[in-house]
Amino acid sequence: MGDNNTAVKPMEDTTLQRTFGMKEAVTITVGNVIGVGLFTTGAQIVGTMGSSVILATFIAMVISVYPAKLYGEMGAALPFAGGTYKYAQLGLGKPAGVLAGWNFIASLIAVTSGEALAFAFYFKTLFRAFGIELPISDMLLASIPIILFIITNIRGTEMTGRLQNGFMYFFWGVAIIWFLTMIPNINMPSYVVLPAAMSSATPWGFIGMVAMIWWCFAGFETCCAMGEEIKYPQINLPRALKLSPYIVFAVNAIFQWFLIGIVPADKISAIASADAPFAEGMQMAGILGIPMALLAAGIAFGGDFSTLNSSIAVPPRYLFAMAREGSMPKFFAKLHPKYKTPYISILVLGVLSLILTKYDIRFVAEVSLFADLFYYVIGIAAAMGLRIKHPELNRPYRAPFIKVGVPVSIIIYLLMMTQLGTYAIVSGVIWCAIGLIIYYICRAKYGEMEDVQLNDVVLREEIPSPAEKKAMDKEYKLWGTIVIIACIIALALYGIPFLF
Repeated sequence: MGDNNTAVKPMEDTTLQRTFGMKEAVTITVGNVIGVGLFTTGAQIVGTMGSSVILATFIAMVISVYPAKLYGEMGAALPFAGGTYKYAQLGLGKPAGVLAGWNFIASLIAVTSGEALAFAFYFKTLFRAFGIELPISDMLLASIPIILFIITNIRGTEMTGRLQNGFMYFFWGVAIIWFLTMIPNINMPSYVVLPAAMSSATPWGFIGMVAMIWWCFAGFETCCAMGEEIKYPQINLPRALKLSPYIVFAVNAIFQWFLIGIVPADKISAIASADAPFAEGMQMAGILGIPMALLAAGIAFGGDFSTLNSSIAVPPRYLFAMAREGSMPKFFAKLHPKYKTPYISILVLGVLSLILTKYDIRFVAEVSLFADLFYYVIGIAAAMGLRIKHPELNRPYRAPFIKVGVPVSIIIYLLMMTQLGTYAIVSGVIWCAIGLIIYYICRAKYGEMEDVQLNDVVLREEIPSPAEKKAMDKEYKLWGTIVIIACIIALALYGIPFLF
């Protein structure tokens, strides 16, 4: 047993550097979310629902908006590395915090490996569009970007942020060009004729489809995990979290609309079982050459790279936060002497992602969805727990109607968990047990973490200058305007075919 006299200090000299602004908080979050879900399992639902997929996508957004507000409150008040781990630890207890952080890590390790495999497929598609087959295995090709982003993430958050902005802007730029090139290929009948599977859909089946679409939104709180590295988090985190679910909705809805439109109405059902629905949909429509290469480049070097960059950057912050407090082996809390990044955590989790590239993307969906829903239930409950246990906590932003919003959100997320397969639930329970065993071993070795006075230690609020605040307000207003326009366009697209 550990000596209680060597109890872990609440805050060691292992503080991360604040280099991100709201823009990076948004692109890190959205980049982590928009990727493997949108272009695989989320797109497969189009084959079952047709144009009615917009209803499932809208519901997935709605059930993400309020939890995002809760995370905005917690992130602004507790700008720690670790996000949900820290919130649950302080609001519900240390074991709950470990389970939340442990499942977040599991989710993004799986997403990283799946995203790397998606990159491998679309990178090959880039050449297949011109009849060239690359003689490289998917696993080997998937390993290249993982290794690349391990290196860039170790070299510092400033580089990570710049890369993330570049990948997202590239993705959106290519996406707009691809949308324009696809307009002449749109088949209006595809929107008004629903797939045969919809005629036999049950309410429980619909909930299952919403759950798979919601997986495309999972990660909307990603920026909270890097709260210790975001400038003026009391302002930037709530703003990023208000924007993110709507951005994800607009991108998903628009891409789904184009997928429905380019696939002939009599072939749309085949999308439900396609491994790469967008690429296979274009092949069904006979669209090859430059348009397919453009799509593949946008997904591989924009969508996939942005997700890989953030999914390799964020989980180590959870492991770092847990190790810093003695809930995990303390060597995971070591910072690089030059770059001040948690390099050991980045390396270890990156290697685990490399190992998992031998599994297919379906494995990612099964493992990741359980972990996502599980840690969100804990995170949502933590918001209420913090209000009860720590009413003295300085909250620059407060989510409204918390007494109603929290239980309703928990019920919705638990309901979605009922639609998971037995394999996902069993593997998730085993993963949770492993995390708790490691936690209790560490507690025995290091002793209990000392209690802290939150307002003395947790929130060391930085106040922007008037000029900085004005610039931040202007940036937020611009982003908000663009997001509103994008959502209106996304919804309007689904009504256009019914006018003809």
